[in-house]
Amino acid sequence: MAELVQERGAELHRYGFLLCGDRMEAADLVQEALVRVFSRPRRAWELGEAEAYVRRTMLNRYLDLHRRRARWIRALPRLVSTAPVADHSTDVMHRIDLMDAMRGLSPRQRACVVLRYYEDLSTADIAARLGCGEGTVKRHLSDALARLGARLRTRAHHVAEERLET
Repeated sequence: MAELVQERGAELHRYGFLLCGDRMEAADLVQEALVRVFSRPRRAWELGEAEAYVRRTMLNRYLDLHRRRARWIRALPRLVSTAPVADHSTDVMHRIDLMDAMRGLSPRQRACVVLRYYEDLSTADIAARLGCGEGTVKRHLSDALARLGARLRTRAHHVAEERLET
């Protein structure tokens, strides 16, 4: 476990962040996955095999937590808005806009986008990892990209209007 954390810890944290969009939650996701994977005695792990198992555990845990959280959100009123923080750096604003748009995706859509564009998996590999058909993965990716495109175009339009007003 120590070798995995030392050599691949940063990548695991980035993967967790891409899944959930929050650094603290990502750190918790990594920690929980490591505990779940390495708390039971098993055969010796190769580094790549252990990392793949930890990533799979992180993905499953993220999807489980999101399902639970969705139940609470329906039951409790929203108390805080998640307005983006103003920043003067264009690159940072694009990143914030993208993360905002990613929050608008369903957990399955987000998982498909992360697995396709961060992990560079094929639709067949994503389908195998998520336990669904390739057609379902293609539908999730298509819906996610359409939703991301629409949200990012809308945001770009608002920014352009704000510039014209000033």
